[in-house]
Parts: sequence; C-alpha cells; structure tokens
Amino acid sequence: MAFIVNLSSDELGANLAKFRIEQRFTKSRPKSLSIDAALDGPPIVLLVGEALSEAGGARSRWLAWVGIAARHGTVGAVDKSITVDPLRECMAAIPLDGSDGILSDIPEHLRREFDLATPLGMVGACSNAVWQALERALRARFPELSGLLDWLLAQADPPVFEDNSADHSWQEQRDATGSLLRIADFPLSALAAWRRPPSGDDPYTAGLIPQPVEHSLIDYDVRVAGDAFGMFSEWQQGNGVRCDIHVLHDPSGRRLEVVNVNATPVESRLGTDMLYYHEPTKSFVFVQYKRLHPDTRSIYVDERLRGQLDRLEETAQLSSPPARPSEWRLGGDPCFLKLAYWPRNTEKRPVQGLTPGMYLPVSYVRLLLEDDCTRGRKAGSTARILGYDQVERHLTGTQFIDLVKHGLAGTVGTTREQLYALVKRRISTGHSVVLATETSDESVRARQTRVRDRGAKRRTYTHRTYRQEPLEGLDL
Repeated sequence: MAFIVNLSSDELGANLAKFRIEQRFTKSRPKSLSIDAALDGPPIVLLVGEALSEAGGARSRWLAWVGIAARHGTVGAVDKSITVDPLRECMAAIPLDGSDGILSDIPEHLRREFDLATPLGMVGACSNAVWQALERALRARFPELSGLLDWLLAQADPPVFEDNSADHSWQEQRDATGSLLRIADFPLSALAAWRRPPSGDDPYTAGLIPQPVEHSLIDYDVRVAGDAFGMFSEWQQGNGVRCDIHVLHDPSGRRLEVVNVNATPVESRLGTDMLYYHEPTKSFVFVQYKRLHPDTRSIYVDERLRGQLDRLEETAQLSSPPARPSEWRLGGDPCFLKLAYWPRNTEKRPVQGLTPGMYLPVSYVRLLLEDDCTRGRKAGSTARILGYDQVERHLTGTQFIDLVKHGLAGTVGTTREQLYALVKRRISTGHSVVLATETSDESVRARQTRVRDRGAKRRTYTHRTYRQEPLEGLDL
C-alpha cells in the first residue's frame, strides 16, 4: 500500500522550510479512508504537489517528497492522522502528468486508481500494485533516486529476526545502536535502514544502508571524519576482526563516530557491550547486555555473570572524583546491565523502537543478589534470579538515556586512551562492542539547552561509512 498526500503548490511552498527542518510531518486523514490492517507491501508515502488549473484544465502534479508512514492513529471523532517519518525531498520535481510524466509509464487501470487516490488537499491510499509500478518507473527514469528508495524501503520493510545466534547478536547490537543515537540526539533514521549482512559473524552495522546525500556533503564529511581512524584504524586491519565505522555530523558541528567491532565467531561470542563516550566532558557509560528468557522474563545468575560484575566494578575505577559542578554525577555507577526482553516472535513482525528492558547499575545488582527477592523459587534454593518478578525498581530506557544526555551518569576524567584500552580488552575477551564517541565545541550550558529543547529541531546530518573486511596482522 502507498499513502498519497496531495497538496496544492501554495500549501506545499508554505510548508517547504518546515519540512526541510523537521523532515517529518503529520496530517489528518478521513476515517472513511479504508486501510487494510495487514498492509500489502511497505507503507510508503508519496507527497504530491498540484498546480491549480483553470476549470476543465488538465491536472499538473509532481512528486516532491517521499517517506514512510510511521503510524496512523486516531486524533479526533471525525479524522484520523498519518505521521510520516522519515520524510525526504526528491532530488528534483518529478512530473506525474502529461506525456513526460511517469504515470504514462504504468498501465491505464493503475493510473485510474492513482487518480482516485489523490484528491487535492487530502490523504489517499492505493494498492501495492500501483506503488510497484511507480517504483519501477521511478528507478528507470530517475536512477539517481534509487539510493533514496533503497534507504526508505529498508526501513519500511525491515527483516524479521529469527531465533538463532547471529540474529540474537544483531538484535543486541541494533538496540545499542539506537540507544546511542538517542543519547547523542541524532535521528534514529540515520542508522535504521538495514539488510541482513552476508555473514553471521559480521557486525550489525555491516548491514546498514546510509542515507544518500549530495556529493558536496560527502566531500565535507570526508574532511571532518578523520578522527574516526585515530582510535580504531588498526581494527580495520585485523586477524578475523570486522570493524565498521559510521560518522554522523550535524549542522552545529557535533560529530558522532559509531564503531561496531566483532572479533570472534558468533557461536563463541559472549554478548554485546555498549559504550557512549562524550569527549568534551571525558565521560563514558558502559552497558552490558543480558537476554531475558522470553517466557519467564528472567535469567539465572551464574559464576560467569558474577565475574562480569567484578570486571564492571574494575572499569568503574577509571573514573576520577568530580572537581567542578559540571563533573558531578548522580551516583558513582558508570556501568550498567541491561536485562533486555525480546518476546517470542509469533507474528513474524519486527520489533519497532528500542527493546524493552531493565537498566540496573552494578551497585544495585550487588544489593539485589544479597536480598531474598532474587532467591530461587524452590525452598532452600541458593540460586539467584534476576527478572521482572524479582526486581521491583529499575531504570527504563527513557530514564537511562535522559540521565546520560544530561551528563548525570558516567565516568569523570576518562581519556580516549583509557577508553581505547578498555574496548580493546573487551574485544579480546570475545564481546561484540558498539561504541559511540561524541565530539563537539558545545559548552555545558549549550548542551543542556539543546537537550531540554522540545521544539522542532533540524534533523539534517551527513553520513560517511568506513568498512574493512578482516585482514591479517592485528595482535589482540
């Protein structure tokens, strides 16, 4: 199914600046618009402009923007709404009508269906057959749009994760990647277009499809992205190591380097670590993922987990005492467990958004393991269990992300060299690592102002990818 939003040239022009800043929009649609609950095909959205013509004149329409229907919920007694996110501008106005229009390239019965779905000023919908015919015509006539279509369709129709080791690892790395983007205040769509990598040993980010940008923006990003290689370049020359680096740069000058490293085959991998390092404040947080059983929503605490808690406590010692107000943290815990819950995928639909779970500071986990609330279910049991039935209080994903964004959680005075040594050690012990380092010239006040701002934010960014297949020579 394809949704079609048809706006007059005046209305489109009046919203142009807003669309370019927000790159999303919400518009009401009639309740009478019939939409099958099981959409046939990806929920693509076509934003069409129409020039008003004199009575009886031929229609003059063009395709101006394309996007994905993120949701379409009720907003009132009369109308419902459709929210398009992401929304991207076509590289040029694409004519739909007339001998030069792409509608002339599709069968007549599909053209009629398209016409019925495009009343001026309204939201309509047409079948997947219409969209497929239009897609073929767009790719044939405007090959420069293919990259954008690939990027959008990968988000509109994401792969379903299966119950195997590779997909479990990719689920964890996907969640870590999305969490890092939220912490750093970059659009989730920046790293959301994904196709399954060729090997189960590859990092999650090996399957990402970057948003296509103009060549001038790519060239600019090449110049500012060199620091990505400073810490991680040797991992792109390693013995069995696969390292992917994605560099995002926003208009204000903030840069986010997202590094995903796998050094061991997926069958012997010990799990996923997520690290976020805010270079201006020399602060990082560390999250180690643990999968809850899909039925009991709990895990048994074994000796390996207890040993991992010991090492997380050692990692926390990299922090220094705060010397200034901006270095104060809400407690001394920079390391967390995320007990992540993926339900059994009975509907074969991908999980949207971040994965539900409990964020537990290490010191809190220690208290839990000494309390009767985590004792095994059988009388006299010495086993310890962590899960939703055992842990009465925990940080949610939103709470954790807000603490980190505001600089209220994390280490103090940790250098990039210390971070590098930590990550290298985690890789050498068989963990998959997803690390993001944020660099900017923001002051403490400017960072707080940006984080607290609830208004419309410019969501543009540049994106550069560095990928290297495993080579020989890295001594981990």
